[in-house]
Amino acid sequence: MNTPYGPLLIVEDVPNILEFLSVTLKFKGYEVQTATNGEEALACIKKARPALVITDILMPKMDGFAFVQNLRTNPDTSDIPVIFLSATYVTPEDKAFAMSLGADRFIEKPVDTEEFLLTIAELLTTSTGTVPPILNEESFYLGYRERLESKLRHKNIQITRTERLLSTLPESQKPAFETMLKDAIKDREEIEAELKQIYQILDTYKSK
Repeated sequence: MNTPYGPLLIVEDVPNILEFLSVTLKFKGYEVQTATNGEEALACIKKARPALVITDILMPKMDGFAFVQNLRTNPDTSDIPVIFLSATYVTPEDKAFAMSLGADRFIEKPVDTEEFLLTIAELLTTSTGTVPPILNEESFYLGYRERLESKLRHKNIQITRTERLLSTLPESQKPAFETMLKDAIKDREEIEAELKQIYQILDTYKSK
């Protein structure tokens, strides 16, 4: 089914999650577009305006926070409904910041399929088309920095605990935790890269 307003855009960098969400929505008859990061998503939107955006937060190149801030500050896309999905940014502070960007809903992973489909149907049928309040750039980057610093602290603790545990485990149990450690280190590197960019941007405000 084509919605009256366009396709649904899913933005997710984990292939199996992207496939699951895409197949679920297509099975229900929705037209679906996909992207693996915010930069790809913006390119998709230029080609076809979506009725709704469903986006992860922690992604390479341009993450969900930066992507949605970009949507909200562009008059052509500021009123597109947005659902955030995340398994990483799930503290009350994370959710509050996500909603302050103008998100319509926040769903934690793993996704409950029924809740997911109900939320989409509600937004498509009840969206008012009004433009949510927009954070100014400096406020966005200050809030973004706080969320990234919090996540970096959490990742460092997680990595330290996993490394300590690995040294005590029998060989048969190590592979699963080695994979967990590898994923956590990858997440930390992405967060550190984002933070470096944010610090540089905030330095420009100090010099003004």
